[in-house]
Amino acid sequence: MISLTAELTAIAGAAFAAEGLPPELGLVTVSDRPDLAQFQCNGALPAAKAAKQNPRAVAQKIVDRLKAEPIFAKVDIAGPGFINLDVADETLTRREDSMAKDARLGAPDIGKGKTALIDFGGANVAKPMHVGHLRSSVIGDSLQRLFRANGWHVVSDVHLGDWGLQMGQLISEIGHRGIAPIYFNEKFTGPYPQASPVTMDDLEEIYPAASAACKSDPARLEEARKATAELQAGRPGYRALWEHFFAVSKVGLEREWGSLGIHFDLWKGESSVEPLIAPMIEDLRARHIAVESEGALVIPVERNTDKKEMPPLILVKSDGAVLYGTTDLATILNRVKEQNPDLILYVVDQRQHLHFEQVFRAAEKAGLSGRALLEHAGFGTMNGPDGKPFKTRAGGVMKLYDLIAMVTEEAEKRLAEAGLAADYPAEEQADRLYLRSFAFLEIRGQDRALSPVRCGSHSIDSAQG
Repeated sequence: MISLTAELTAIAGAAFAAEGLPPELGLVTVSDRPDLAQFQCNGALPAAKAAKQNPRAVAQKIVDRLKAEPIFAKVDIAGPGFINLDVADETLTRREDSMAKDARLGAPDIGKGKTALIDFGGANVAKPMHVGHLRSSVIGDSLQRLFRANGWHVVSDVHLGDWGLQMGQLISEIGHRGIAPIYFNEKFTGPYPQASPVTMDDLEEIYPAASAACKSDPARLEEARKATAELQAGRPGYRALWEHFFAVSKVGLEREWGSLGIHFDLWKGESSVEPLIAPMIEDLRARHIAVESEGALVIPVERNTDKKEMPPLILVKSDGAVLYGTTDLATILNRVKEQNPDLILYVVDQRQHLHFEQVFRAAEKAGLSGRALLEHAGFGTMNGPDGKPFKTRAGGVMKLYDLIAMVTEEAEKRLAEAGLAADYPAEEQADRLYLRSFAFLEIRGQDRALSPVRCGSHSIDSAQG
């Protein structure tokens, strides 16, 4: 089903064409004066100027033709030649009936034959989701629903943070605590226990402690870096621990996102592209896309049109370590190979905009992005009382699970107090409770229930399509 404005534009365009005028002048838009009309067409003014005629006279010819169309309840002229339009009630009723029978409620099928890969979620392995994860989750899920409603084939990827220094910090901290010595015994060949030696509650306490220890003690930091390198090199005990981290984390993540009605098609992480990084770097070297700079390997991404400095994307640091940009490039390579999308959309907070600009430019320069348009949909942060974004490693952040439970409890009280839905079936009661919970979350955002939370500035870049 085409949109109502598109249908009206086609009718008005035909009227202009019948008068020997360009049909594109028949563009119909929602009226900026709803007190005067529902829709408007301003094409008579430029038409009159080009023909050197009186604009009201031109408008009158168009109006006379449009009045013969049963779709309109009112057609008249305002001002120097604006055409005001009201649609007949019968027309709106027919469209409503058609939309009600359409599974997509009449959304235009503009994405048919196109694939969008949407990267959102922002969660990390071994860290519980907190209130700050709401924005990426809700905005990303809304976008994937909108794209699907417009006919796109959508693949959503949670792209977990499951690699890097934080994993080494956890492993080394567990080693210091002597929690699971079998995983640190280099002579042990397996198999390792199927049950995880740590729970999500354990990890919630261990991670901030490990981060603090590494921050205060250079020796502990070096130990964590070594553990990270050995994990990435495939040390069996560390890999087994890492798999436990992933498994226990996923249970909690699926629970939290599931309670929000959010689901992902892919549960990949940074580790999934680890095998692609070395050959990708070798290829970029060979093609002179990546060059040496002060001991590091970088991709220059500045352009002559830049109005401010654009730093190069660092692929390999002088100490041999790879960075998030390297992983993100490999991820683009992997997504193009597996999904061949028309669009890759990253729903990540606005602080990462420079990073994505560097990655996108590097991917395009190296020819890694295929046909995909790379877009970043940025947004503001949810901050603590100090005005700074929440950080799990600092500890003391309200968990998303606790927030959802609190809001659900309050919604149940409100429904009970108002006597609503008491005679409804259990499934419908749950649906109403779900909607009520989110209404309460939105309305009470600054009330006592969420007083530690303050939302930062917020801008969402428009997605293509």
